[in-house]
Amino acid sequence: MKFVQIIDYKTERSEDMNQLMDKWAEQTKGKRTATHNVIGKDRSEANHYVEIVEFPSYEEAMKNSHLPETDKTFQEMVALCDGMPSFTDLDVVRDEQLNKDTCRRFFLELCGTDDPAGFSEIFAADYRDHDVANEQDTQGVDGIRMEALGYRTAFPDFQFTIEDQVAEGDRVATRWSWRGTNTGEMRGMPATGNAVSNVGTTTFRFEDGKIKEGWWHWDVMGMMRQLGMVEPSS
Repeated sequence: MKFVQIIDYKTERSEDMNQLMDKWAEQTKGKRTATHNVIGKDRSEANHYVEIVEFPSYEEAMKNSHLPETDKTFQEMVALCDGMPSFTDLDVVRDEQLNKDTCRRFFLELCGTDDPAGFSEIFAADYRDHDVANEQDTQGVDGIRMEALGYRTAFPDFQFTIEDQVAEGDRVATRWSWRGTNTGEMRGMPATGNAVSNVGTTTFRFEDGKIKEGWWHWDVMGMMRQLGMVEPSS
């Protein structure tokens, strides 16, 4: 579960505070576990600031807190503040917009690329994929990555377009279209050179900030007809 820490403080030395945060970021490069950091300034009270720091989980946040550089920076931060900063610890229980952005990243950036690190960032290690085109479920991060690479091999120019997205709770449904030209082998079948377009819907379920399960519903027969592998219906 994602974790967010809110740090509320007042200071007249904002420039010194910024330099301190930059110094901390440089010292903890490669070690810190924070994934996102935002600092806001109160419009009605000039010396009032709120910092929001996001972590993959509470446990990762604790690793970050226990870094010696973090403890030293905290002591220096207190010296720059008008009073003691306050800390609020929050477990993220709903984050639909970020889940939608993760899905968009998959369809528009990662799908069909040989990017193990990128796939590991957004898919759970035990991801399970249900696709109407496959008799058996695809499992694991490498499984979904290789499945997508297979389509890239068959359609080197394929491209997704996001038509609609709806998010609710831990699920995101994406209605998409894609098109490409079959200039490569697909599952043992030779290339046809035919242009293909298709439509479908994918629903992804998230757990702890990563895609845990997916369901694909798309026009498999339509693709086969465009490839000339089945006769058009009369």
